[in-house]
Amino acid sequence: MSSERTDDVGRGAGQTRTAIPRARRVVVKVGSSSLTTPEGGIDHDRIRDLTDVLAARRTAGTEVVLVSSGAVAAGMAPLGLTRRPRDLATQQAAASVGQGLLLARYTAEFARHSLTAAQILLTADDLMRRAQYRNAQRAMSRLLEIGAVPIVNENDTVATHEIRFGDNDRLAALVAHLLRADVLVLLTDVDALYDGNPSLPTSRRISLVNGPDDLAGVDLGSAGRRGVGTGGMVTKVESARIATEAGVATVLTSAANARAALDGEQVGTFFVPAEHRRPSSRQLWLAHATAGRGSVVLDPGAVRAVVTEKASLLPAGVVKVEGDFSAGDPVDLRDEDGVIVARGLVNYDAAEIPDLMGRSTRWLARELGSEYSREIVHRDDLVVLHNGDGDLPRD
Repeated sequence: MSSERTDDVGRGAGQTRTAIPRARRVVVKVGSSSLTTPEGGIDHDRIRDLTDVLAARRTAGTEVVLVSSGAVAAGMAPLGLTRRPRDLATQQAAASVGQGLLLARYTAEFARHSLTAAQILLTADDLMRRAQYRNAQRAMSRLLEIGAVPIVNENDTVATHEIRFGDNDRLAALVAHLLRADVLVLLTDVDALYDGNPSLPTSRRISLVNGPDDLAGVDLGSAGRRGVGTGGMVTKVESARIATEAGVATVLTSAANARAALDGEQVGTFFVPAEHRRPSSRQLWLAHATAGRGSVVLDPGAVRAVVTEKASLLPAGVVKVEGDFSAGDPVDLRDEDGVIVARGLVNYDAAEIPDLMGRSTRWLARELGSEYSREIVHRDDLVVLHNGDGDLPRD
């Protein structure tokens, strides 16, 4: 276990970590920088160390899901690339080479412990579409039931800029919610979250985060220092927020601290899960796994009805339509200042809505037929958003 500074910010983390060793199901995410050599190839020793830790937990009875980056980084050296490619086509090429190498290594290492590794490749589009979301949930749940270790990664080979997670931190948080995990562990190349640049002696470790107010003024930095990853601390903190909102305890620390984190020791940064009941899967899916394919602009009365009264969006409250979308697509609901107040699954194509705007559903049914009496977005298919945060209904 790596050493830690003692001048940490936050107290009481030891009391909140005690349930981690008894967790029924954990999701562990590891970044590219924690798995590769400085030259960009796979670091076999690091992968072996990590799989030893995860195998021990699986053998002890905890269901384990690994969300692993590293496909693009692993494919760099075989293709003669000295730095992470910037263009999508080369990234896809590197991923297609590296994903096989990465899975082969995991398969061999878990086999040493008589465990079977299973590959799950996802794009954001898979989680944006309800049917695929449920299919992924069923497949991974079944793999866990029969004793396998699912290894999840973004499908970089086929993903486009429009349907990418952008980093595996967010993917890991969504997987943790999708599988109703008890704990999410985010492994990176620093031992914890700090209130400044970790390389500066004046920076202090933040050991406990109870909520967003604990991070006011904290510099979250940018991408990984070796340039092989895509996420920085900002994506990890956002992922921790998604997970804790879903009731999943989250630990952020280095890969060297993986065993200690899973043992509930006071390493890294512990994000306290929300005490309320978990949000419904449908609402969290809408808030965090989808992106609006377009926008519907609401008048003040409709904003109030949707946000405050938790009502459906009716045609009478719509003043404008932006973008090209189809019925069933997720769309952003904006106020007249352009602020996104909610997101939902729309019941009409974009081209249909202008003729409905400002009309009551009773008038539309009488003049156009009963099929036009439905809402623009039904409240069951809608999640309210405040400054990007989901105000999510509970199960």
